[in-house]
Amino acid sequence: MKLTFPKCLFYILLSTLTPLYSQVKNIGLPEIRNYKKTDYKGGTQNWNIDQDKNGNLYFANNNGLFQFDGISWHKYSLPNLSVIRDIKVEDSGKIYVGGYNEFGYFKSDSKGKLIYNSLSKFLDKKNHVFDIAWKIHLHKDEVVFQSFENAFIFKNNRISTLKPLSRFQFSFQVENKLYFQDISNGLLEYRDGKFYRLEGTTILNNTEVWGMFQMPDNKLLIATIDKGLFIYENNKINSWNSEANTFVKKNSCLGGVSIQKKFIVLNSVLNGIIICDKTGRIIQHINQKKGLQNNTVLTSFVDDKNNLWLGLDNGIAFVNENSPFSYFGTSYDLSTVYATAIYKNDFYVATNQGVFHHSWNTPFQEDTFKLVEGTTGQAWNIQVIDNQLICAHNRGALLIKDKKLNKNLDKKGYWSFKKIPNNPNYMIGSNYNGFSLFEKKSGEWQFIQQIMGFSKSVGNFEIDNKNIWVKKDDLIYQIILGNDLKKFESIKTHQNLSKIDKGITSIQTIRNNIYFQTNNHFYKYSQSNEVFYKDTIVNELFKKIPQTNTIYEDNIGNIWYVIKESLCVFKRNKTGGYTNIVAPFYNLTQNLVYNNLSINTIDPENIFIGLTDGLAHYDSKLNSNFITKPKAFIRSFSFMGDTIQFGNEKNKMGKFKIPYKSNSEKFTFSSPTYENMENIKFSYQLEGFEDKWSNWSSSSIKEYTNLREGNYTMKVKVKNGHGIESDEASVPFTISPPWYRHFIAYVFYVISVAIIIYYIRKRIQTKIRKNKYFETVEQRRIYLEKEAKIRQEQFDLEKEIERLQNEKLKTQILVKDKELVTNSLQVVKKNKILNGIIQKLKDINIDSFDESAKLQYNKLNKSIIKEVNTDHSWRDLEKHIKNVHFDFLKKLKEKHPTITPRELDLSTYLLMNMSTKEIAEIMNISSGGVELSRYRLRKKLGLNKKENLTGFLMSI
Repeated sequence: MKLTFPKCLFYILLSTLTPLYSQVKNIGLPEIRNYKKTDYKGGTQNWNIDQDKNGNLYFANNNGLFQFDGISWHKYSLPNLSVIRDIKVEDSGKIYVGGYNEFGYFKSDSKGKLIYNSLSKFLDKKNHVFDIAWKIHLHKDEVVFQSFENAFIFKNNRISTLKPLSRFQFSFQVENKLYFQDISNGLLEYRDGKFYRLEGTTILNNTEVWGMFQMPDNKLLIATIDKGLFIYENNKINSWNSEANTFVKKNSCLGGVSIQKKFIVLNSVLNGIIICDKTGRIIQHINQKKGLQNNTVLTSFVDDKNNLWLGLDNGIAFVNENSPFSYFGTSYDLSTVYATAIYKNDFYVATNQGVFHHSWNTPFQEDTFKLVEGTTGQAWNIQVIDNQLICAHNRGALLIKDKKLNKNLDKKGYWSFKKIPNNPNYMIGSNYNGFSLFEKKSGEWQFIQQIMGFSKSVGNFEIDNKNIWVKKDDLIYQIILGNDLKKFESIKTHQNLSKIDKGITSIQTIRNNIYFQTNNHFYKYSQSNEVFYKDTIVNELFKKIPQTNTIYEDNIGNIWYVIKESLCVFKRNKTGGYTNIVAPFYNLTQNLVYNNLSINTIDPENIFIGLTDGLAHYDSKLNSNFITKPKAFIRSFSFMGDTIQFGNEKNKMGKFKIPYKSNSEKFTFSSPTYENMENIKFSYQLEGFEDKWSNWSSSSIKEYTNLREGNYTMKVKVKNGHGIESDEASVPFTISPPWYRHFIAYVFYVISVAIIIYYIRKRIQTKIRKNKYFETVEQRRIYLEKEAKIRQEQFDLEKEIERLQNEKLKTQILVKDKELVTNSLQVVKKNKILNGIIQKLKDINIDSFDESAKLQYNKLNKSIIKEVNTDHSWRDLEKHIKNVHFDFLKKLKEKHPTITPRELDLSTYLLMNMSTKEIAEIMNISSGGVELSRYRLRKKLGLNKKENLTGFLMSI
């Protein structure tokens, strides 16, 4: 862009004056938000405005005092329901107000509710009727309430009356000095309870002074309602020769306010407000046409963020002066903006209604944009190419000269134009049917022809030395232009940039290179290798950025990008690096023109951004004071039958104790953030009930029901329209348990349980003692029974042992008897044999023996006879049998006394279970004799035939 001398001069002046202008911009309009009386539900007129340390705003309204915390409005009335004309907020939190026959202050009670305290009631009857207290001043250690009749001084909790010299009009506090206008004596300075006249000010006696401002060199600026503006210097008053004075004389002045001691806001009756510098040059003019709902401004106030509040004759207005953004909208006759350009000291704007222009060197305060004749319709782009202004229009390629249409180069619809590299006299235009070729002849662009070989409608495109790159239908078209420039040699399509990165999102030129982007991965194209390859520099820049689909580099190297309809920028530093700036552009979210980003960076102080409803002007050098950390407040804390409010005083976050019956709580939140209010979000957490913070929400109310007893802390934080989070605010509170879960109840429960346990323990101990006694007795009884049983069992065992031993002994005796009998029988047999031998020896004739044989024979005979005679086995047997069976024989004899010894022997032999043969041999009788003896014995014993004799004997 070629810079003419006037344009260079303008830039120099603008850059020189910008530091002086601070945040008040002379290009476009700041954001304006109107509050109607239906919003705050009060009267129409608002006479004064002030702000407390927490950021809450207060408005003196016809219907009372109104408080605004950024979220909700609260109304407070005087006892007599009077209009309130003035308010002043003291650092302590007291809000002094003045109304009809009433003045005093509002102060928060123990629960945060503003309670009115009347001071006028302490006046004597003579001064009690004073009409309206118009002005209030916090002057040193005094509070001054001024009416037309008197002024009342509140100091050290006492009221004193200050009389006028004649009659007061209004009063003004300028820095540390307090001035009164007396209708007959001009301006008076109040010092130490006395008035001192300002010489030369009686000229003001025939008008009303509505404002006084400090000027350089100890001058005073005096604003009158109908005579204009005056400078008071060296005891003289002179009219202020300035643009501001001309405006005031025409529209009547209702006072104003200073901004940062650099600018003056002047309120008017007929035409809104103006903001001028200390030289009287008008910087801004805001009226009903430019966004105010009413042209009569009764008061103006600058808040703690240097934003402007206006009390109107009907409603309230907020003017966002502390912003690097200003806007050209409907008040400038602009609609949707697609592109802008500066050409020959004129500013051109391409819109959906045509091309509009405005002088670049003329201030923008008053004039609207004018339509360029012949351009009505959809203008997609406007560009300065080789010092010619060309518009890409729905009706063709329009050449504009002298603020009007000069020529339509081609009647097809066009999107944009680009010069062909290495061919300075040729450019290509993208149109609804492909591309057209233009040639510069005799210093002017002319249409040559439609380039053959490609007929798709193309919006944006990029061009390098050999290729035209177009993104269309999810493909990249690589189009090679022929040498004659009249047709395309080849067309290639690319669907993906690599095997990893699928699809193609955008094509853009960055740092004089064409980049292809998908998923925030950036590629270049290698002409020699015919492949796409990653670029590390830009990739690293967008590494931590959410996915974007629109990227644009402006003419000073800033890289703009869009994320979900939100605009951001990598600002180019002097060192060549980048700073990512996001927050300032949140207020433009959803206002950008979709898929048609328009950024025109003339210089860092003048950046124009196209919007759906006009144009935004952005000064990137005004960011320092624009974005501040918001503050979050818990505005109120309500529970059954009571509400705790945290109002204009410093929040005293004591721990609140709440009865269990009030365990349903309601919290309201606020944040005195008045810029971009529709995007303010809250997040909260009830510690002790919730484990994590809630999602961000625009709701400023949260309710909880049926909370259990315990300790809780309600925490809240806010995120403003620029995405900046506040520190958290918190209110700790305790819900008392119900009476049956109260600490005292638990103490009672513990004591009761202890008593019950003690009683039960004693009962159990007593029962245990009784049980132990009875158990001891029972155990003793059981023990004795067991002992007796054991003794009996022992006795029985002994008897059994004795019996078994007897049986064993009897068995052994029987065995022995049997053996003895057997032996005895053998002896009997032996003796019988020996007797037989003796008898046979007797039959031998020994006479034939010789003497030796006879001798031997006689020895043998004698030996045998001796053996027979000396054998006492039989007698021993009988003796043994009698000894062994003595008891048996005794019992048998006692039962049957008639039994004979011979029968006793037989009974013994039968008891021993001896056979008949054995008995016969022992008794030396025959077997028949044994049977006969048995028979006789049975008969003597009285046994019948069926009874067994041996069994009977064994039973004895």
